[in-house]
Amino acid sequence: MSQASPLPDAAPAPTLGRGLTFAMAIACGIAVANIYYNQPMLSIIEHDFPGSPLTGLIPTATQLGYAVGLFLLVPLGDLMDRRRLIVTQFLVLGLALIAAAMAPTAGILVLASLLVGATATVAQQIVPFAAALAAPEKRGSTIGTVMSGLLCGILFSRTLAGFLASQFGWRSTFWVGLPLALIAAGAMAAALPRRHPHGGMTYRRALHSLFHLWRDEPTLRRATVMQAALFASFTAFWTILAFHLEEPQFRLGADIAGLFGVIGAVGVFVAPLAGRLADQRGPRLVIALGATFAVLAWVLFGLWGAFTGLVVGVIVLDFGIQSALVSNQHVIYALRPEARSRLNTIFMTGMFLGGALGSAGATAAWRQGGWSAVSLFGGVLAGLALALELGARRSRRRQPRVA
Repeated sequence: MSQASPLPDAAPAPTLGRGLTFAMAIACGIAVANIYYNQPMLSIIEHDFPGSPLTGLIPTATQLGYAVGLFLLVPLGDLMDRRRLIVTQFLVLGLALIAAAMAPTAGILVLASLLVGATATVAQQIVPFAAALAAPEKRGSTIGTVMSGLLCGILFSRTLAGFLASQFGWRSTFWVGLPLALIAAGAMAAALPRRHPHGGMTYRRALHSLFHLWRDEPTLRRATVMQAALFASFTAFWTILAFHLEEPQFRLGADIAGLFGVIGAVGVFVAPLAGRLADQRGPRLVIALGATFAVLAWVLFGLWGAFTGLVVGVIVLDFGIQSALVSNQHVIYALRPEARSRLNTIFMTGMFLGGALGSAGATAAWRQGGWSAVSLFGGVLAGLALALELGARRSRRRQPRVA
């Protein structure tokens, strides 16, 4: 038997109502927000630890912790009661936030940030759990709604942290994050059903099965590479936006760059719509549309140099990225229902690696050729994702139909 052999859930999924779906969406947003809090307040943190070279490592430690959590913690969702796992991760996240808020040195804050990042992956426990609880014909819309909450957390976390840090100091942001994590833990404990997997798969075997899943599922590989390319183009934009806005034609500060996160919140409404369209017309169509919109956004960025072009472009980009993300998740969660957490581990790890490469590549492009080079770089990444989807569609057409 393969290392990734089925481990069906203990009981059929109960009906997932709107209230529970909404609660899971909010919990996702609360969790993922924690990995972005430190970015807008890094300069304020540096004032508290003058001369320490470690403060620059705080965002890196948080992202590294998130990557470690994706690989080491998310697979646990296929091995133990998911409700207990989610609640426990939120409680440990609360402890990590206390450690960050009380950190006496930059070194302790770096270690606390590592733990914050790792435990914030509870968001990636919730998404596959929602997919498991949803009826098959509503899985796309359910994923879309939950991902809307996650997107809210990403977009508004920087705005919240920047305001709190400037008004009350950077430690206040972590203190505010603490009750939010505890509220999420209590809500998930009260609302989520128990979910015990059958079988005796060990943790070591579950980690080993990640390689088998990657090898045996070409659809998973394609979805992961495609979303990695799209997320790379997404992070390329956000990495360079503040620098671009400082150029002579705009002369705008970081505060205006932060407001683009509010504009990008259009994606909050797009995700559920994309999920419903995926349920009705199939996820492959929505993936192709999403990649097409991402390409179009970079055309707008490159050719429409006005501020309005940036505003329209970020809306189109967010529309495309979120549509493809929800639909790709719809596809991979249908592959092996017993392995949804491990499938999510592979998919999200690949996506965030793509994001890191997109950020690094955009920085290099900016230094070499400015915004035009960044637009070309982002457009090529989005075009790669579109080419992968169109190539897959042609391959499916060539396959002989089974009578």
